[in-house]
Amino acid sequence: MKVIKKQILWVDDEIELLKPHILYLGERDYEITEVTNGPDALDLLSDKTFDLVLIDEMMPVMNGLELLRRIKAIRPELPAVMVTKSEAEELMEQAIGEHIAGFLTKPVNPSQILSVVKSIVDKRKISEAQLSRRWAEGFAELSQLIDEELDADGWVELHTRICTWELELDRWGDESLKEMLRDIRQEAEARFARWVEFSYEGWIAANPGERPPLSMDIVNKWLIPQLTGTGPILFLVVDCLRFDQWLALEPLLSEHFEIKREGYLSILPSATPYSRNAIFSGFMPSELEKVHPEIWAVGDEDEGSSNRYEHQFLDELLSRRGINLQPELRYVKVLEQDEASEFERRVKNYLHTPLTAMVYNFVDILLHTRQSVEVLKEMLPDESAFRSVTEAWFKHSSLYRIIQAFGEAGGKILVTSDHGSIRGRRGSKVIGDRQTSTNLRYKYGRNLQFDDRHGIKIKEPLKWGLPQRGINTDYIIAKEDYFFLYPNNYNKYLELYKNSFQHGGISMDEMILPVVTMTAK
Repeated sequence: MKVIKKQILWVDDEIELLKPHILYLGERDYEITEVTNGPDALDLLSDKTFDLVLIDEMMPVMNGLELLRRIKAIRPELPAVMVTKSEAEELMEQAIGEHIAGFLTKPVNPSQILSVVKSIVDKRKISEAQLSRRWAEGFAELSQLIDEELDADGWVELHTRICTWELELDRWGDESLKEMLRDIRQEAEARFARWVEFSYEGWIAANPGERPPLSMDIVNKWLIPQLTGTGPILFLVVDCLRFDQWLALEPLLSEHFEIKREGYLSILPSATPYSRNAIFSGFMPSELEKVHPEIWAVGDEDEGSSNRYEHQFLDELLSRRGINLQPELRYVKVLEQDEASEFERRVKNYLHTPLTAMVYNFVDILLHTRQSVEVLKEMLPDESAFRSVTEAWFKHSSLYRIIQAFGEAGGKILVTSDHGSIRGRRGSKVIGDRQTSTNLRYKYGRNLQFDDRHGIKIKEPLKWGLPQRGINTDYIIAKEDYFFLYPNNYNKYLELYKNSFQHGGISMDEMILPVVTMTAK
């Protein structure tokens, strides 16, 4: 099999003295083109493609820095290495400013040159080989974890590892490894659903310290301890932000913040009316039904009505804990870009307030809009694309700049999500009367009939911390990637909703969520 040699352009006015190095690289399947000056190098670059250029810093006619600038103007993607007799810091800063890929200081020896060349030219090949080795070890570790009897911390760790691998494989695009990871996730989801089904009633009956942290524990466990410090606190709830999406955003913030990431479990159904009300009130939905029965008088589809008391709930929760903030906490809900921009313009007004609670709805809006806008379906066909678009949005968002403003003011930011989402792949038929709710991942009503392999039925809502909603009301909650459809026009709606992102059910992506404390460096 013919070896395709990597092409290297070496520009040096004393190129004859470098023959031993050129022969050394040639024996290792690199083809070197020799040039003695900058103008000739530029002429060659207009006619031939190279994988790397080595540039002598001190040359007549055109010095190395000038040649580097000219090369970057016509071939910005071409990596370049500066070969210099000088170790002056100013020279290095100038070269770095021109996006140099590496430095070599004369006199150089063959092994130094090979090391630099290989690290740049063969970086992807080397990294792919390392990826394969790491995947073999990672696959074994994931398989072993899935087979263990995991507690809540174990499930958070397993989910974190799977998400981390998903982000890693996004970068490399290896479809065979992605398929293996999808199989691992599917097996893990089935086991996770069984664990939740077996354990959930016990969590609801237990005291907070005797169960995994749930939605109603976030303020007590993570927010209130921060209120004893100095500086403003931003309590940020990003609606529908998944764990993997947070991991994609974290590197953008790690340069400026010390980040402590933990995990918690959303209550069921893993949907905004239940989970976010639980976060702000500290109550289970069944407890809220006693205190605020009007919340459940509207359907769950009307999130604007069912979540209209969040500010009041948080005030009441802090008051129950004996916390009296001066000045009082401020609450902001961002539904539109104009609202985000307006808050960004006024952010300095919030930096003298001890606590600002913010609900940011971009991710959830993007998810729901995707279902009805064809171009978004093309842009967001799967989880990998969703992560990528979320990262691109955040990098240029008002939210990013708002977070930075709180950090620069010496504040802390507590970030979490009320629930995640899962891509529904499999439909499941359900039969109910006209009063049955319309949600895809969970339903409540009377005499609900469905395939219990695809979900769980809750006949005693109070034991699951759910509102009673009248006599004989049952709940059903989908497991794994199933979603509920009625028999009428079943195939039509299966085609409509298949591969849409949904929430409300039992899955790691919906229930295992980040709680992140950030302090400015």
